[in-house]
Order: sequence, then C-alpha cells, then structure tokens
Amino acid sequence: MNEIQRVLIVDDHPLFRKGLAQLLQMIPGVALVGEAAGGVEGLALAGALQPDLILLDLNMRDMTGHEVLRALRAAGNEARVVMITVSDRASDLVAALQAGADGYLLKDMEPEAMLAALRDIAGGRIVVSEQLTHVLAAVLRGGARPARAAAGLTEQELRILEKIAAGLSNKLIGRELDIAEGTVKVHVKHILRKLELRSRVEAAVWAVENLRG
Repeated sequence: MNEIQRVLIVDDHPLFRKGLAQLLQMIPGVALVGEAAGGVEGLALAGALQPDLILLDLNMRDMTGHEVLRALRAAGNEARVVMITVSDRASDLVAALQAGADGYLLKDMEPEAMLAALRDIAGGRIVVSEQLTHVLAAVLRGGARPARAAAGLTEQELRILEKIAAGLSNKLIGRELDIAEGTVKVHVKHILRKLELRSRVEAAVWAVENLRG
C-alpha cells in the first residue's frame, strides 16, 4: 500500500474509539486524522479533514449512521465509509449498503478479526462481517434478481463484477485491468442497473451466488 490512508472515526463511545485508534496504529500506511463523538461533529470533521476512510457508528445520540452517510453523499464527499455497529439486523445492513456504505462490521468481533478487517479496508477492499454475508445473500435471493444470462452483462462488466466480488475498490480494479478509475465507476453503475441492485456490496454477494460454484 503506497498511499497513506487518512482515517476519521465517528462514534459516541469513547472507549470504542480508543480501541479502534489502537488497532489502526498497528496498520502500516494508515493515519488517524480525527475522532468525532457524534454525527454533527463527524460531518464537520469530514468536510474539514477530507479523510480517505470514515469508520462510522450506526447508532449515535444525535444522528444515525444512515443519516450521516446520506448527508456525506449529498455533500459530494466520496470518502469510503464503513459502518461499525452492534446491529446484525438485515434491515440495518441493507439500508447501510443502499445508502452507499463500503462495508459493515460488527462491534463484537474479536480484536484479531477486527484488525484483519481494518487491514483489508485500508488496502481498498470492501468488507462485511462474515456472519452477515448469509443474511445479505438471503435478502438478495428473496428479491428474485436477474440470472446471469438475463442480466446482459458484457465481458468487461463480468470481469469487473468478479473483482468486486473479490472485495476490490474501483481504484484497485482500475489498476488490475489497466483502465481509469472513472471508467470503472461507469461500468459499476451499469452493472448495478442491469442487476437491479443498489450497492457494490450487494453486487459482490450476487456474484458469489451466481458466478461461482
């Protein structure tokens, strides 16, 4: 990882913020640039600091993580956002991903597992807690999404979808396929439209369910 990843933590639990900060110190190429104790403060710091990655609590006293995430996207902030929460409810997971979250982690993960997930996130990968992938897969199956043949994906779109399923960010996909990050973004929009999905994480689960095995 060549670029320093600038990270902002937004969580109203001081002890959890401290724990995350300590884990981030163990990851090379990561710099914690700020901590916020609530959504309003988090939005202000996100605008001022322009972090690459925001670790965002779902349930805070002043704003929910969903509200913060929607406000970030409405303001044009393109930082990667990972929800870190105690909620394993399918509705919270799906709402976060549809709002544009790049990952969803549970706070009760073992420290070693959280550290590994944070390393993957810092490296540009998209991470959902392992115990929740079956929940998301069940939600997608219930939605009767198009099968591969009906989706009309091009060969390039299929290649990009496989990279998404491997957890790669647009930047990393562009590097591997030797195309511009902006071109990848356009392809991802087309993939989501064709598959009738709302987020790249949903697309990753769809790919695992339909393109493998």
